[in-house]
Amino acid sequence: MKKIKIEKTKKGFPALWEAGGGYTNTGDAVIIANGDGTAKRPVYIRHRGSLACENHALFVVKPGDLVVEASHHRRDFEVRVWRIDQILEEEARLNLLHEFSMGEWDKEPPAYLEQAIQVAMKKATCYHCRKPHFIIVE
Repeated sequence: MKKIKIEKTKKGFPALWEAGGGYTNTGDAVIIANGDGTAKRPVYIRHRGSLACENHALFVVKPGDLVVEASHHRRDFEVRVWRIDQILEEEARLNLLHEFSMGEWDKEPPAYLEQAIQVAMKKATCYHCRKPHFIIVE
């Protein structure tokens, strides 16, 4: 169980940011996905200010949605797939579903999560990333 701080949209909906990017030898990323591993439609995409390796797209979240975290040092990746179990006033409670470290998964993730995991790893290596990677574009 992990607790993370959530944002609120102007209409009061709970929301989380897709964020991150890479540097020369390190990087990290956070991807937000639907419970079935598909991309979500953001409510806001940042285009101004300091964008490199920062927050890029804001998504309304609900219990059952996924948070994929990826980090690397010289492409030695650690990946965690979390499910949002509960949303309270200022925090979300996440449950760890799958973890990749030291070259292997604790338990193999299902095929439908593959795209979200690959995009999180790509974003973590995207040098000075300035844009969202896993969104539905109209």
